[in-house]
Amino acid sequence: MTVPSAPETSLSARYRVWRRKFVYEQGERFTRAVTAFFSRQSLVEDQPFLKNDDFPFLKMFTENWEQIRDEVREILKNREAIPAFQEVSPDQHLISKGKNWRTFFLYGFGEQLKKNCAQAPFTTALLEKVPNIEISWFSILSPGYHIPPHQGVTKGILRAHLGLIIPKNKEACRIRVDQQIQHWEPGKIFVIDDTFDHEVWNDTEEERVILIFDFDRPMKWPGRALLRFFIRIMKFTAFYQEPKKNLASFEDRFEAATRRNNENMEKLADAAQAARDGKTLH
Repeated sequence: MTVPSAPETSLSARYRVWRRKFVYEQGERFTRAVTAFFSRQSLVEDQPFLKNDDFPFLKMFTENWEQIRDEVREILKNREAIPAFQEVSPDQHLISKGKNWRTFFLYGFGEQLKKNCAQAPFTTALLEKVPNIEISWFSILSPGYHIPPHQGVTKGILRAHLGLIIPKNKEACRIRVDQQIQHWEPGKIFVIDDTFDHEVWNDTEEERVILIFDFDRPMKWPGRALLRFFIRIMKFTAFYQEPKKNLASFEDRFEAATRRNNENMEKLADAAQAARDGKTLH
């Protein structure tokens, strides 16, 4: 058996690193070039926080937020099987550390994650009604965690935040987008343009859980056409391919963890019933 030499292995590794960096840098340049174009094509305001009235479909989330919250509470019973953001997308390693920011994805680049969606059927049914939905996940932030300043990929996509499980000291759990600050509230929804510099603080001793979903910015047809092309190109990059592969693996793990948990609960219920039956006989 022939063993590759160290220099060859090192060269191959350096090439992969260079290629990833090159693609990332070129992608950033392309993104910057089209940002101004998307802004001019927009049919809604170009602001850090946008008006809810421009998106009528948001109302169904605020009207049904408690049922969404109940579904995520069930999911959180298997919290340890929910991956951290950087485990799904390695590109997030600078803003997601340890297990402080867990993410339970329902959509990725317009495609449903069927096994995860089965864990939240009511939420999924609502997301299916969002025009041109791209990505959606339950975002679970640990007490005391700070997400450093960062920026999104494209102005062609907007992001909605729905508060579900929010710390009592809600003002201490907040997001800054550009120079504006908002805090989450249970059942409250707002829309941001995440290409503006933004960061998040959970300066409380409680967990914060929200539903996030991305959807296409309403634009004139040239803007919509360019966005479709941009997303199609993105699907050929590691930015898309790695998370897609990782999500499939984590879907299977979470499904298995849920199944084991349900089986254990059934065994405990059967044992409790048997104990009650034994007492009845005596």
